[in-house]
Order: sequence, then C-alpha cells, then structure tokens
Amino acid sequence: MPRNAASTFDPLVVGLGLVLALTAYRLALLPAATADLFVDETQYWQWGQALDWGYYSKPPLIGWVIRAVTELAGSDSAFWIRAPGAVFHAATALLIIGAASEIAPRGAAVWAGLAYLCLPFVSVGAALISTDTILLPFYASALWLWLRLTRAPSAMQAGLLGLCLGLGFLAKYAAIYFGLCATLAALTIPQARIAWRDLALALAVFALVISPNVIWNLQNDLVTLSHTADNVNWLGEALQLRPDRAWEFFGSQFFVMGPLLFAAFLWAVWQALRGTDWRAKFLVVLSLPILLLVVGQAFLSRAYANWAVTAYVAGIILTVLIFYDRARLLLVVAMVLNLALAFALPLVLTDAERWQAVDGERLLLRRYVGRADTSAWILSMANREGVAAIVSGHRDLLADLFYAARDSEIQIFAVPTSGPPEHFYAQRYPLPATFTGPVLYADFNLPGCDSTAQDSSAAAPAYRGASVEAAVMEAWCWARP
Repeated sequence: MPRNAASTFDPLVVGLGLVLALTAYRLALLPAATADLFVDETQYWQWGQALDWGYYSKPPLIGWVIRAVTELAGSDSAFWIRAPGAVFHAATALLIIGAASEIAPRGAAVWAGLAYLCLPFVSVGAALISTDTILLPFYASALWLWLRLTRAPSAMQAGLLGLCLGLGFLAKYAAIYFGLCATLAALTIPQARIAWRDLALALAVFALVISPNVIWNLQNDLVTLSHTADNVNWLGEALQLRPDRAWEFFGSQFFVMGPLLFAAFLWAVWQALRGTDWRAKFLVVLSLPILLLVVGQAFLSRAYANWAVTAYVAGIILTVLIFYDRARLLLVVAMVLNLALAFALPLVLTDAERWQAVDGERLLLRRYVGRADTSAWILSMANREGVAAIVSGHRDLLADLFYAARDSEIQIFAVPTSGPPEHFYAQRYPLPATFTGPVLYADFNLPGCDSTAQDSSAAAPAYRGASVEAAVMEAWCWARP
C-alpha cells in the first residue's frame, strides 16, 4: 500500500457509495413487493390525478411528486408510486451529511447520514410512500442552510432557506416545527442567530411559496385545518389527561429511531445540556422540543408514532456528534441492528401474506393484504351487473376502488352527505344529485334500500377480516344534501 493511501481516503466517497448501494437494494426489491397499496398511498395517487394547491387532509406536494414520477415512467404501478420514497430518503441522508459537515468532521458527518438512512422509520418510508418522506429532504436542507447562515450572511442562501421551508410546508405542515425550534435556538444561543436581513428574506420567500395553499384553504372552508384539529382530537372528546398514551408514544420512539439509537439520543441530549458546546445545544433545541410537544399532545389526547420524525434530522446529527469519538462501538452496534431491519423489510414485503404477528393469529402486514382482491371483486360484480357506477361510504374502499378502476369506464362515487365531508372522496366525488339509474353500492353494511342483486366478498385481512357487501340499487336510495 502506498504511504499516502490513508491521506487519499475520503469518507464522503465511501458514504455516497453506501447510500447509493442501500437505495439501489431497496429499489431493486420494490417491484417484487406483494403488499397492496395502503389507503393513504392510493389517496395520494388520486390527488395526483387532480392537481390542486391543497387537498382534504394534507398539503399538495406528495400528489404532485407522484404525478410527476408516474407521468415520466408512463405507469401508475405500485412500484412507481412508491419509488420516490427510497430516493427522497437517500437525498435526505446526503443533505444530513452536508448539514453535519458544517459543525462536525467529515467522517462524523458521513456516519450521521448513514445512521439516518438505517433508521427504522426510514426503512418503512423508503418502501411505503408518505408525506413525511417528501418533507424530510427540505427539512434537512433548511437545517444545512441555517447552519451556513450562522457563519456568514447570504441573500442567496436565505432565499433558498425560505424556499426549502415553503416546499416542506407544502409537503406536510410539520415543517413549521423548524421555524419554532430555530426561533427558540436564536433566543437562547447567540451563535445560532442569523442576520435580520437573511431572516426577513427567508420569511418573505416562505410566505410567497405557501400562499397558494393558504388561499386554497380559505376558499375551501379551512377543510385541512379542520381535519388537523380532528387528528389532534382536543374537541372530539372531553379533554382529559392520558399519561398511558404519552408513555405509549414515548415507547414507540424506540421503534421509530431504533432501540439503541433512541437511547443514545436521549443520553446525548443530557450530555449536551450539561456541556458548553453551542453546536450540541443547538441540535438539542432543534430536536427535543418537537419530541416534548408530541409527548404533550399524546398526554392530552393522542399521537401517532411518526408525528415527531422531524426531530431526528437534528437528533441523529447530535447523537453521532456526541458518540463518534466517545463510544463509536455503540454507534456501530446500533446501526447494525437498524441495518438488519433495513435489509429485512424489503424482503418481508415480497411475501406480505406469509409473515405472522407475534401472537400468531394475524398477519404482520394485514393492512396491506386483501385490498386489491376486494376491489377486483367489486369491479367484477359491477361489470357483471352492467352498472355504470359504484358508490361507497367507506374511505378505505373508495381509495382502492379509484386506483383499481383507473383504466375502467365505471365511475366511482362517495355517498353524498348533508354536513361537512368526512373525507377527501366525500368532498371531491359525491354521487351527483342528477345521477339516475342503478348503481352498485359496496360497503361493510348495506343501507335499507331495495336491491336486485346482492353478494359478499371473501374476508380481507386489510379490513380486519370483514367481508364487503355489495348490492345493485337505485341511485335515489340516498337523500340528497
């Protein structure tokens, strides 16, 4: 070996190679996945078929991304709908390497990016498309740009900061966490402040980018805000303290980040708060408040395990920053554990009907099994009975039916409602009052209307083992709003 071989070794090149290799592995196995598209995934695809500045439950960017990818690919297959997941997470890993390089040695920065790419929630997000996946590259970009702006003012970087935060907001409203945490950091850590001019420019660009979505919400009765309030669920039931749900959410983070890495993250937070390194404190402020806010939300009502994933953009950098020189072996072990899942999950998805949960009584991936078969059965009955439309009141059925019927002439409608719509399909595709003639109604319970044909599907794991009932009835069965 040449004497200067060690000096030519570049961890960034190795890191880039490993990011590309893991991403290629995920994409290579994705076409073999037998897991049906989940209700959210088919809904995001449907959003892409009707491009808009906003939708019932989320901002629009995920629909735009799926539409762009499927148009370029010339295919609406599950592979192309899900493929952006692996690519977006790979981009996030590389952006985390860039952000970490601002405050840590290049070797540690590469470890941070690789550790992120192996996180359990990333492994899931690389296989099943979600709004978190679309948000996180922009969130990591914002962190990188903010760190650069703390070193020197730059109008161009400030504009990019506003653009990234705006696009992140159009992916998922959780992007607002960055603004809250960065403000707290600027108030408490002098070294984390950026120039007032840069801040004003970033805010101006951010406001400009999100303005079409804000206008859309105002024009649509703030439907997305109403849905978000329903998710938060402070008004849906009597407000009460739920420490059990807070502990449940906190415990779920050991699976979101990985058991050893989440424990290491908590220890890193403790060490950073006790120390004097402003960089570590900055990363704490960019991560811990998000986790605490969502724990508080769970304590008051409920919270899903993925609601705090933005915390782990800065959180993984903090963890590596603290442990890279002190206990690198721990990082190796933690990453190996997470990497095992990263390699196993794509394989598991290729045989979704095989794997049993721990109790041995249900499928591990049951919510991804049986949707396509149920929709195919409903469509075959509609064709057999010669009806022009299928109607349902159930969001899960409607989501998969729209996808399954994408090349069919049969129309899909939601049951019309007299009050506020309960989901996207009731808002956008209610059965028109002018529609006449027979339709096929499909749901888990049939309404009390006369029917000329009736049948039921096989039980589907995705619907908790329930069978779908379908009957041909007249469109005037439902009272019009």
